[in-house]
Amino acid sequence: MENSNEKIHSLIDESLHEHHNFTADDGQQPLRVDKFLMNRIENSTRSKIQQAAKSGSIFVNGNVVKSNYKIKPNDNVQILLDYPRYENILLPEKIDLQIEYEDDSILIVNKPPNMVVHPGHGNYSGTLINGLIYKFNKLPNNNEHRPGLVHRIDKDTSGLLVVAKSEESMAFLTKQFYEKSILREYHALVWGNVEKDKGRVEVNIGRNPKNRLQMTTFTENDKGKSAITNYEVIKRYGYVTHIKCALETGRTHQIRTHMKHIGHIIFNDERYGGSKILKGTNFSKYRQFVENCFKLIPRQALHAKTIGFIHPKTKKFISFNSDLPKDFKEVLNKWEIYSKSANR
Repeated sequence: MENSNEKIHSLIDESLHEHHNFTADDGQQPLRVDKFLMNRIENSTRSKIQQAAKSGSIFVNGNVVKSNYKIKPNDNVQILLDYPRYENILLPEKIDLQIEYEDDSILIVNKPPNMVVHPGHGNYSGTLINGLIYKFNKLPNNNEHRPGLVHRIDKDTSGLLVVAKSEESMAFLTKQFYEKSILREYHALVWGNVEKDKGRVEVNIGRNPKNRLQMTTFTENDKGKSAITNYEVIKRYGYVTHIKCALETGRTHQIRTHMKHIGHIIFNDERYGGSKILKGTNFSKYRQFVENCFKLIPRQALHAKTIGFIHPKTKKFISFNSDLPKDFKEVLNKWEIYSKSANR
């Protein structure tokens, strides 16, 4: 009898393309498959998922299911469609990229906020990769078939990325990321008065079982993956603090998750609760001030400021530093003025 995996692979080989693949946890409680998928697919709607179910595109353990199917522990859930994933169809686009440095081996790109690094669900064009393959036609693929990419930063995080221009550079840089020897420093504006001048957050990070679009911390060592963030206060403004973070590991949403863990959510980080007024007074004038700050920096206040590594060809350590972007500088200036007036 054909097992589930064989059935799935034969379906894919014949005519269908896998768009999503999830496996339920050991402790998964009974949950409708449409709700299960909504918790895991960014920018999805229940109506879209139910439409996929009606068209016979949702598979559990290799079998087509309806939207009311109840997920059980270790179920394998797929969405299979008769066309390839848009993110697998890479189209060159003329995009103005801010390239800080270039040689035969590497590029250093300063990514603006609101730019996705690579195509994915809901973001099929206008990404950094679309711009890179327009400008450079022979970038090496990483193991996820994303040209030149050695690492990535979130859509609404600005700052520096290193891009490999050759297979040798890709392998050499990937090894350094794996060995955690890359220098990566970020600047962040966080809610609250960070009392310690310096600190270290060492707590595991993994997917939030209640909301798969978020990461969360786990105090149990057998859950999540090890993650270490070192932070240092640059300036305190009373209700918010400007800090510098150095990563020893590079987990998804690491700084955002670790800062929430210690009670200092990143300013205007909507996904982790930072787009609410978390500190300060109840005066309407103050609320209006913060709302104006949110408008100045309509994203999480996080910038990848510095990156350093051993160069693939020269074998010497090099580092690159970037200025804070305009929106970040403006919001810092607003808080500077506010804190001075509040202390008069």
